[in-house]
Amino acid sequence: MDWLEIIQECSQKIRNEVLTVYGSPEAAIGFGVGAGGDITKKIDLAAEKALIDCLNEHEISCTLVSEEAGTKQIGSQSSEYYVTTDPVDGTTNAVRGIPFMATVIAVSRGPWLQDVETALVSDLFHNITYTAQKNRGAFRNEKKIKPSETSDLEKALIGVDCNTFKIGELVTKLEGLFKRAKHFRHFGANALEICYVADGSTDAFIDIRGKLRVTDMVASYLILREAGGIMVSPEGEELNVPLAPTQRLSFIAASNKRIYEAIKEALNS
Repeated sequence: MDWLEIIQECSQKIRNEVLTVYGSPEAAIGFGVGAGGDITKKIDLAAEKALIDCLNEHEISCTLVSEEAGTKQIGSQSSEYYVTTDPVDGTTNAVRGIPFMATVIAVSRGPWLQDVETALVSDLFHNITYTAQKNRGAFRNEKKIKPSETSDLEKALIGVDCNTFKIGELVTKLEGLFKRAKHFRHFGANALEICYVADGSTDAFIDIRGKLRVTDMVASYLILREAGGIMVSPEGEELNVPLAPTQRLSFIAASNKRIYEAIKEALNS
């Protein structure tokens, strides 16, 4: 079974569905709270249905772990495979017509982050797809990628997710970094922003809120590591959490060890 080929086909079908309602009032219609805890919008349901339909067309049996539907069995056979997904990462952008949103799909033979073997993050608006397979490198539209070699915080371009009600507490934690670095960004789809670290567009991405679901970053984790980057907990520990829609975590994603050490030092100062 060529999982990479299958999930690439699924992502294109998701893209077709998403772009039909992207930026429209229809996209924002709510259908209750999804398994991940957020309101499920029509655009999310359309994307998830396209994924499930594609898996069924290929007669795939697996455990689906989705931010919308939760954990459910797909297909009629028993299977060791898990397909973990956020069908639309950046739903708020998609509903508002902001062209920064992605589909996240990861395949593993176990229910843990470090079990992921095949990963895809697809920029749904610009038709750019990041992929990785364990021990085979990472690619952007089939061209091999690697992170930047930037080590100077003053020159680094760093993504930071500050989307929280506890903004005062978060800013206090980030104060040392804000004083030493100059260039910060946040575009609203964390999966894609981690891939920007993987291909050298940015130098790091930080999310220490403890709010991000594993379904958002499950594929980017493998893509960044296969590209040669670093993705660890804020304390520097290896990440390995259960693949569950409600599982949340914090992390530092960095292009290289030197910039990671500089960020860690700034956060601890």
